[in-house]
Amino acid sequence: MRNLFQVNVEEGRHLWAMVYLLHKYFGRDGRDEADMLLERRSGDPDKPRILGAFNQPCDHWLSFFAFTMFTDRDGKYQLAALAQSGFDPLARTTEFMLTEEAHHLFVGETGMDRIVKRSAELQRLDPNGDVRNQGGIDFDLIQRTINYWYTYSLDLFGGEISSNAADFFATGLKGRYREDKYEEHRALGGTYRLPVVEDGRLTERDVPLRNAMNEVLRDAYVHDCERALRKWNRTLEEAGSPTRLSLPSRRFHRHQGIYADHAFDPSGNLIGKDEFEKHRSEWLLTPNDNDYLLSIMKPAHEPGKFANWIAPPTRGIEGQPIDFEYVQMRD
Repeated sequence: MRNLFQVNVEEGRHLWAMVYLLHKYFGRDGRDEADMLLERRSGDPDKPRILGAFNQPCDHWLSFFAFTMFTDRDGKYQLAALAQSGFDPLARTTEFMLTEEAHHLFVGETGMDRIVKRSAELQRLDPNGDVRNQGGIDFDLIQRTINYWYTYSLDLFGGEISSNAADFFATGLKGRYREDKYEEHRALGGTYRLPVVEDGRLTERDVPLRNAMNEVLRDAYVHDCERALRKWNRTLEEAGSPTRLSLPSRRFHRHQGIYADHAFDPSGNLIGKDEFEKHRSEWLLTPNDNDYLLSIMKPAHEPGKFANWIAPPTRGIEGQPIDFEYVQMRD
């Protein structure tokens, strides 16, 4: 609960930080844009958030942890790229936001790891290895959750081939993640090799590097997510579970960019849209999944007690004991 409250407070503060920049530096147009930004609500039928990941239902703790793991991690890379901006007020603001974003990622990554650990324990306890029979979250459901939130989060980086990304880089509005590691900071002559769909099959095309800046940033994000998956799989190995989790292809279940009009399986193979729909419930979260998750998520309010579907943390926040009363519940 403490993490939930902190994430929500800080995300609200990040919104107001951007509203402040619009008001202070962009005149009447900025104020109008800020007002429209403040009117948007996640999932609202009339004034939804602009980006699809922020309109998806987040009704239970598994989605909350997956959201903070994958969707907030997009924020880390977008903010890091904007921290390279030549517009100094934006660069300084995003540097500050990055310090808070790090805790959100910690919440998501460790929260998912605790669920994975507990599911492995319940798998071992059940004679048939049936995690659901023990009131836990089965690994197929965890994998579908990863597929769902990871792919929606991939969309947040924008199109793979983007003139806007090239313009933002050329004008100094946005850089790359850890720009200081690059020897050539103008990216004038390079290319990026990208798989594209042509004539019903995948082929590779060289794209001017500036036009592929969204994909360069997405590469860093994917690499970071792969690191987290390796960590969760080590948890499974240490628990004696044969199960392993994985990330789907970045072409799978996309709603933005060059892959949005095509269907792919989780391995990235081009398939028909009918074939995708046939397997949707095997690959992605379903309403039935959400119903099951809501049915098992019974609150545990007593300090030091944890719900059956999640393992205790390895240590408390900021050095506090695990049974510390982080949130005081009042009737």
